Amino acid sequence: MTKPKKRKKNRLRRGEARAAWAFILPSLLGIAALVLVPFGEAIRRSLYNNPGTRFIGLLNYQSVLDNDAFQLSARNTGKFILICVPILLVISFILALSVQTMGRKGRTYKTTYLLPMAIPVASVSLLWKVLFADNGLANGVLTWMGAEPVSFLGSNAAFWVLIFTYLWKNSGYNMILWLSGMDGISKDLYEAAEVDGAGYWQKLWYITIPNLLPTLGMLSVLSLLNTFKVFREAYLVAGKYPHDSIYLLQHLFNNWFYNLDLGRLTAGAVMMAIVMLFIILVLQRFLERGQQQ
Repeated sequence: MTKPKKRKKNRLRRGEARAAWAFILPSLLGIAALVLVPFGEAIRRSLYNNPGTRFIGLLNYQSVLDNDAFQLSARNTGKFILICVPILLVISFILALSVQTMGRKGRTYKTTYLLPMAIPVASVSLLWKVLFADNGLANGVLTWMGAEPVSFLGSNAAFWVLIFTYLWKNSGYNMILWLSGMDGISKDLYEAAEVDGAGYWQKLWYITIPNLLPTLGMLSVLSLLNTFKVFREAYLVAGKYPHDSIYLLQHLFNNWFYNLDLGRLTAGAVMMAIVMLFIILVLQRFLERGQQQ
C-alpha cells in the first residue's frame, strides 16, 4: 500500500513542478530576451572598438575612467544619491507617521501626496521654468523682498533645484509604501506594549522601526533607482549640456549615444550596472544583519 501512495505523491510533485515551470517560463523568456541578451551584447560591445570590428580589451573602460566629463558626472551623480536618498527616506517616513496618527482624517491627504506622480514630466519641466527662470516667479519674490536675484538654473543652485524636484516627486510614493509596511505590523504588539506602560516614542523605537527594516530595504533600492529618473526633468529644463552642478551620468550617456560612441557608452553602462548591483547587495546584507539583531 505504501508504494502506490509514494508513486502518487511523486506524480503530484512532478505535476506541480511542471505547472510551476509553465507559469514561470514566459517570464524567464521575457527577461532573457529583453534584459540578459541585450546586457550580454553590451558587455561584448564594450570590449570592441567603436565600429565593433576589432577586439581591444579594456581600453574602452580605461577611456571612460580617464574622461573628464565622466569624472564630473560620476561625482555629481554620487553626490546627488548620497544627499537625496537619506533625506527622502526620512521625509517620507515622517509623512507616513503623521498620516497614521491622523487616523481617518489622514486618508484624505494620501491622494494629495501622490499628485506629483500624476503630473506629466513635460508639465513639471514647464512649471520649473516658470518658477526658476532668471525672470521667473522665484526671482520675482526675491526682488520684491529686496534680495538679489539668483540664477537658479545657471549656477550651483541648479543642484538644489534638482534635489527639490526629486523629493517633491517621490515623497508621496514612498509614504504610501511606509504606510503599507506599518499596516503589516501586528496590533497585538502595540497593545502589549501599552499594557507594559510604553509611550509613543518607545513603541516607535522598539516596535515600529525594527519591524519596518524589510520595508526600509525595499524603499532604499527603489529610491536609489528613482534617482536616475530625475534626468527627464533636468534634460527638459536645461537641455543636453546643463550647468556643471547637474551634469549627471545620464547626460553623458545620452550625449555619447547621440555621437554613436557605443564603445564608451556600453563600457560606462556596464560599470554603472556593476556598481549599482554592489550597492544593492551591500544594502540588503546590512539590513539583514540589522533584522537578525
